[in-house]
Amino acid sequence: MADMDVFAAMGISGFGKSSQKKKLDPSRFDKNKRSEVSASAPVPVKESTLGLSSLPAEKQSEESEDEEDIGLPSLQASTKDGHEEPEYDPDDMGNDDMGNDSPQFPTTHELLLRDHTKVVSALALDPSGARIASGSHDYDCKLWDFGGMDMRCKPFKSWEPSGSYHIHDIKYSNDGQKFLVISGTVQAKLYDRDGEEQATFIKGDPYIRDMKNTAGHVGELSACAWHPKDSQLFITSSADSTIRIWDVENKRKQKTVIVVKSKDRGARTKVLSCAYSPDGGMIGGVCLDGALHMWNTSSNFVRPNLSVEGAHVKGTETGSLVFSVDGRTVMTRGGDDTVKLWDLRAFKKPLCSRSELPTLYPNTNAIFSPDDKHVVTGAGAAVKGGTGRLMFMRKDNLEIEKTLEVGATPVKVFWHSKINQVVTGLSNGEICVLYSPHTSLNGAKLLLNKGPPRKVTIEDMSDALAAPAILTPHALPMFRDGDGIAGGSKRKREKDRMDPRKSRRPELPVTGPGKGGRVGASATQHVVQNLVRDTTRDEDPREALLKYASIANEDPQWTSAWKENQPRPVFADAPEVEEEEEES
Repeated sequence: MADMDVFAAMGISGFGKSSQKKKLDPSRFDKNKRSEVSASAPVPVKESTLGLSSLPAEKQSEESEDEEDIGLPSLQASTKDGHEEPEYDPDDMGNDDMGNDSPQFPTTHELLLRDHTKVVSALALDPSGARIASGSHDYDCKLWDFGGMDMRCKPFKSWEPSGSYHIHDIKYSNDGQKFLVISGTVQAKLYDRDGEEQATFIKGDPYIRDMKNTAGHVGELSACAWHPKDSQLFITSSADSTIRIWDVENKRKQKTVIVVKSKDRGARTKVLSCAYSPDGGMIGGVCLDGALHMWNTSSNFVRPNLSVEGAHVKGTETGSLVFSVDGRTVMTRGGDDTVKLWDLRAFKKPLCSRSELPTLYPNTNAIFSPDDKHVVTGAGAAVKGGTGRLMFMRKDNLEIEKTLEVGATPVKVFWHSKINQVVTGLSNGEICVLYSPHTSLNGAKLLLNKGPPRKVTIEDMSDALAAPAILTPHALPMFRDGDGIAGGSKRKREKDRMDPRKSRRPELPVTGPGKGGRVGASATQHVVQNLVRDTTRDEDPREALLKYASIANEDPQWTSAWKENQPRPVFADAPEVEEEEEES
């Protein structure tokens, strides 16, 4: 008897055998292929084989209106013979026909995430590459999850961190469990992975002149950076001419203050960007007066260890400051339309520079590629409403290796090393995810393994109405008391004990005069009001008299003497004629 027959007889058919996986359809990514790539290899154009990115502008607007800004077209055209789309399995990547012509940059396909209404000014991916956090000039922060998104490509959470203030920067911590949001206010905010606020760090006293003596920033924040080794430390830069080092556990005061002194009159300048070196041993800052400074973290931060005056044109806003992987090279993206590379061992002059990169937004950044061989930055559109460019340059001499056109001016660029995908935020509010089916992993590729959203049936609605969720107001996150991350302290418990609402104390009787809308009364007044209570005003006087009428007729106490000799009244009857005459 075969082994399978034995297993079937025992009722454990298929024990220890994994289900056979379906082969992935290699053409399932063609519908998101970029138009530049498809133009080089001409194929017959069909709506079922091309995505929205390869259609003309007029056709694109019609498609976007019909499908309600759906980021991906329907996958029904890619399914053959009624079979479902097979699930993505990273183990099968080696089995695909990758060939030897795999692209150098993961830019052959794109996915558009449309939900912001204005320029995307802040962008970050968590260390695993599963989630995107974005901020915009429409005051909103949004969280996107590649694994949880459907074909509509919508964020799973959206909120306003600081009211009507632009979002300047967002950074994930190294463990991916929390992220910082830097807006146009003076207070940094810390959120957990799901977007729940954990802390709002204190603001300083604006009337103190010496910035070392204030507990927090007194000027508009510009950027932030996490310590590469310690996930409890981060730095923030501000317009108050300081870079402050914070501890996540202490939101009441910063740990250290770095006061940046300018050589201009007034000795103050706006710090535009800040960064940690990969080993955490150096902090860099670039200022509005064009200076570039470096401090060793082991120093007392009185003066910078390395400094370059006039690194960029004075008065222009430098968008980013990035260290290379080896920690020896620093790259700055200036508001003077340049990208410059600096060697920390010879810091007086830049290694190389690339100009003629139009900068339309001060938050425009530049990044190193994961292999540390290329540099990527965005170049603004030449005319209003025109297309922008992503510039891929060599790191050694900043020669342009590749120019990629995108739908609008790219502001923020992020190249994730694990999923090998380039994410860029555009000036029209879109987030463009560039990837390659051969060299990228997960990320935007996960969406192509899901079918179109299932239509809601009447059974779904009836189930939702039959068992509604009951939520008490104070169970919702927005009504939770306290915004700190340190809980359970003795002082907080004592303060909550004195709060009648939190301690659920019943209302005490009011003694003395009334207060809070309650009428007060003493103990004696309370007793007297219950003993002597006049109810005559509550009764009908006629009813009160008539209840004694029968008693007075049966047993008259005061008129019993008249009972025998009381004369009977005799009334004269008036004639009817006289009444009629009077009426007439």
